[in-house]
Amino acid sequence: MNIAIETHPFEPFIPQNAKIIMLGTFPPKSDKWSMPFFYPNWINDMWRIMGIVFFDDAQHFVLPGRKAFDQDMICDFLCRTGIALFDTAQQVRRLKDNASDKFLEIVEPVNLNEILTSHSSITAVVTTGEKAASVVAEITHSPLPKMGESCTVQYCGRSITHHRMPSTSRAYPMNIYKKADFYRSMLAKYDIHL
Repeated sequence: MNIAIETHPFEPFIPQNAKIIMLGTFPPKSDKWSMPFFYPNWINDMWRIMGIVFFDDAQHFVLPGRKAFDQDMICDFLCRTGIALFDTAQQVRRLKDNASDKFLEIVEPVNLNEILTSHSSITAVVTTGEKAASVVAEITHSPLPKMGESCTVQYCGRSITHHRMPSTSRAYPMNIYKKADFYRSMLAKYDIHL
């Protein structure tokens, strides 16, 4: 059976002042989106985690009365904090009809070299889950950090730190506030605040 190749639906979101880039694996199918942007799935907790970390409010980025996130508010937040977003896969095949990393075959990985060469202000790559971390480790020929840890690698002619964070998917069995603690600690290293 031929499985269709999907190309990433979004362009990298990279503010001019970007200090870090956070990379997941690949978005879910569009019927799962609550907005046409990164971490669009209503049951993915990325934007709740960022709400906890920066505003002490898991609902900060939620549109009132809707099961959707406020994309404009999120983009403004990312620009003010210098957080860039993309994913580790440019093209994938879904081996099962879902968004699980376990069943994603990466056909073409992200061109990380191009992103980092074009944006010299970025000094860290933050992966949001094991599969994303594995892809970055392979691209940079570096060790795979343990969850919550980091390693520094020479890549694109400079030192880049690779942080492996807990997945923001609810399939990853960790309390959301504990996940937020990992993200808060990592972001503090880059003086990322509002």
